[in-house]
Amino acid sequence: MEYSLFTKLAAEFFGTAILMIFGNGSVANVELKNTKGHHAGWLNIAMGYGFGVMFPVLMFGAVSGAHINPAMTLAQAINGLFPWNEVLPYIIAQLLGAALGQFIVYLTYWPHYKETEDPEAILGTFCTTDAHNDKANYFLNEMFGTLVLVFGALCCLSLPWGKQDYAAASIVVGFIVWGLVTSMGGPTGPGLNPARDLMPRLLHAILPIPSKGSSRWGEAWIPVVAPIVGAIIGCWMFVFFFGA
Repeated sequence: MEYSLFTKLAAEFFGTAILMIFGNGSVANVELKNTKGHHAGWLNIAMGYGFGVMFPVLMFGAVSGAHINPAMTLAQAINGLFPWNEVLPYIIAQLLGAALGQFIVYLTYWPHYKETEDPEAILGTFCTTDAHNDKANYFLNEMFGTLVLVFGALCCLSLPWGKQDYAAASIVVGFIVWGLVTSMGGPTGPGLNPARDLMPRLLHAILPIPSKGSSRWGEAWIPVVAPIVGAIIGCWMFVFFFGA
């Protein structure tokens, strides 16, 4: 069934919002003071992001493809897998969805934002940073992480077994994200998604949060550009090796 562009954009909007609620919501639960999950650990965050991707793909994959990521949309268009006339609307829907999801996290965790005095902990619930303050490492980590994500997701969802059992493929994509956060997520978070970093970083800059510190705009281009580069390469690899 072919859905209207409006329906596809609604799917991208709500799917990206759900990604943020599960993903950055899990970070807030771990990092912010006096939450029930305070110091629950990295696996809690990895699980949140894995489910944050898995559920939108299950819910909306058959509607819009559940890109929920501007890097995925651009990469597919550049490699001939997605129509260019839908790229900008998709990205706008994803950006707005990311903003909504992050704002919901902010609202639900507001008492804990007020109690948290560590600006790095607060920033981590919004966007990524490099643990070693190394921009080159930041770029490489986000690039290779997104490359693996996009290549893996396309292999799962587009090869015959995934097309025959889309639900199973969607679950595997969630586990890819879960695994990436546990394996390659140490240096940067990771973001792997321009919308997931840019819009929350913008909200961090404008929302009234005590002790929030800097939004670190000097490095904000990295989690936008690096995932796009990685996604383009990952998508090209899928098309080159398995596209036939």
